[in-house]
Amino acid sequence: MILSRKSLARGCAQRRAVKVSARAVTALRSVRDAVPALPSHQVSTFTNSSALKIKLAVNTSRMSRIVGNGAKACKRITPRMCGIIGIFKYEGNANVELYEGLLMLQHRGQDSAGMVTTDWSRFKEHKENGLVKDVFGKQDVMDSMKGHCGIAHVRYPTAGSSSAQEAQPFFVNSPLGIYLIHNGNLTNTEELRDLLNSSRSFFNRHLRTDSDSEVLLNILADEVHRAHQRCLQTTGCDPNKNKINFLFEAGEMTMRLLKGAYSCLALVKGVGLVAFRDPFGIRPLVIGKRSSPHGDEWCIASEDCAFGPIGFERVRDVLPGEMVIITEDGKLMSRQCAQGTPTPCIFEYIYLARPDSVLNGIPVYNFQLKLGTALANRIKERQWDLDIVCPVPDGSRPAAIQIAAELGLPYREGLVKNRYVGRTFIMPDQRLREMSVRRKLNAMPAVFEGKSVLLIDDSIVRGTTMTQIVDMLRRAGARKVYLASASPPVVYPNVYGVDMPSRKEFVANGLTIDQVCQVLRADGLIYQEVDDLITSGKELNPDIKDFDASCFTGRYVTGDIDEAYLQKLELSGRGANRRATQKVSLLNERVMVATA
Repeated sequence: MILSRKSLARGCAQRRAVKVSARAVTALRSVRDAVPALPSHQVSTFTNSSALKIKLAVNTSRMSRIVGNGAKACKRITPRMCGIIGIFKYEGNANVELYEGLLMLQHRGQDSAGMVTTDWSRFKEHKENGLVKDVFGKQDVMDSMKGHCGIAHVRYPTAGSSSAQEAQPFFVNSPLGIYLIHNGNLTNTEELRDLLNSSRSFFNRHLRTDSDSEVLLNILADEVHRAHQRCLQTTGCDPNKNKINFLFEAGEMTMRLLKGAYSCLALVKGVGLVAFRDPFGIRPLVIGKRSSPHGDEWCIASEDCAFGPIGFERVRDVLPGEMVIITEDGKLMSRQCAQGTPTPCIFEYIYLARPDSVLNGIPVYNFQLKLGTALANRIKERQWDLDIVCPVPDGSRPAAIQIAAELGLPYREGLVKNRYVGRTFIMPDQRLREMSVRRKLNAMPAVFEGKSVLLIDDSIVRGTTMTQIVDMLRRAGARKVYLASASPPVVYPNVYGVDMPSRKEFVANGLTIDQVCQVLRADGLIYQEVDDLITSGKELNPDIKDFDASCFTGRYVTGDIDEAYLQKLELSGRGANRRATQKVSLLNERVMVATA
């Protein structure tokens, strides 16, 4: 039989793939046999890690593509969250200031942006997928957003989908007319959906999307209805004079029903600008104020970095379990709707928040400096041969500066960032994401040639970017590359509003630190200790007795998360479409084997 050139080429390619797969299995077995037992804290959680490794490299269709001269590493998942802001002013439109505030919060969400403004007679709404400058960049859009009070949102889809329909704010016309935006994630969404579709709910509320934020809004609206009914049935009060009380009552009842993390802003017709926060204060929410000839004007936002460009000054945080109402005439009122226990997310301070923000009374920059000091003390114990300290821009700079000072080493900016390349994780496929990493960062041989480098990153979640950066440094002439992460290994899902839903994704899942170091192709690796994180936070605000560090420890502060919940999240929830990736780098073949 005569074969075509194409058939011959295909056959040769298949034979080469089988050989590479066989070498991969052999290398994998040798690595596995040389690896010590899993740390005790991972044994119960990752019982299938051995089975996962044995499955690898048996199907060449699951092998990753070689990109350039490097390997496809474990895909990086960059943490995702949302940003919210609300403004009350006496005169003029709030739209431009909301826009400026959203730009300052753009780091918290790049999937979609939305805004609603009002003069308390009508609401003006606009929302789309895209960056703030793209969604609100047209003059006719901004001209339509009239009103001296408004709320605005930037989003990453941590629940539901990324469709424009699920961009926030959400709206219900009854009772009163309520627009709501939400940062966080509810952990009992399905239970709440059942409640809204049961006879206990007024009108068996219909939900248009899969978003937990829409569920939250309808629960709140339902409870406002109930407060209205109690008013009529018990005291025969005038509902028009009790709308603010209805909101406070609804806040109390809503917080009894909701589980998980939520920082929310709402515009309520006949009431005003409403803000409330879950009883643990997991996600941040900060109040700002500025003076005007007519009285104090107010801004409430996820981070107070949004206040500076628009002239507001930080007043305080919205307390855990508190509801704040800024009435239509500008009066600030508040009520503690649930007993609060401040337990903020520690990951906010490591990665999510900007260094110029102060959250829960803790300056983010000072916190990151403390992380640098703690990490430097542990690096000293390793006695690595180091020449320079270099940060991965931008988030790791404060820690890297402090580490260099503590170790008495030169601090060098050896990685140049191209600021005209978008964030890598929003690229449409993995190959483009990896190419984007190389476009985004460039290593300078003048800094790295012949040097033993201590490379600092704020966190190492999946490893794609870090693996490629290590390769960059070696090609730039680095003699050795040691890695230090300002956060501990991420080994558990985040269920409170950061898009890290699946244990399968994390580079540290089921592996020892030595194994992770081998994956990242480094000469040494050290992680921050959880105790150092907690101690740093408590020193900066002694009123906070604990933090949510669940993605590092597996201890979820709301107390309602168990293994069954995590399994459901991974199999049918936000983690359903996430791929499990192999954690062993085959250095000789320069190829990474992955399971689908």
